Amino acid sequence: MDNALFSMQAEICKAIAHPTRIHILQLLRDGERCVCEIFPAMEMEQPNVSRHLAILKKAGIISSRKEGLKVIYRVNDKRIFELLDLITAILKEQIDSRKKILT
Repeated sequence: MDNALFSMQAEICKAIAHPTRIHILQLLRDGERCVCEIFPAMEMEQPNVSRHLAILKKAGIISSRKEGLKVIYRVNDKRIFELLDLITAILKEQIDSRKKILT
């Protein structure tokens, strides 16, 4: 593997390395959503959510399309959820290990 590939991998990791962006991805897990549905579900202001959506979009993780006045977002590659699920599994194992050590 070369440095260019490492850089691209790092860009994807940086794009998802924020709780708000992980939350957005989880909201998109079941399919497309309008930004008008995303920001209320997150209890955040639309400009803040839009900034995070732009970061995910720039990294190629999500894309958008216009439907009238609405902007609809979708995940480009469902394997991003496999990555998030793997991270969750690792965390659960670490938590379980710590519990065993403390007991």
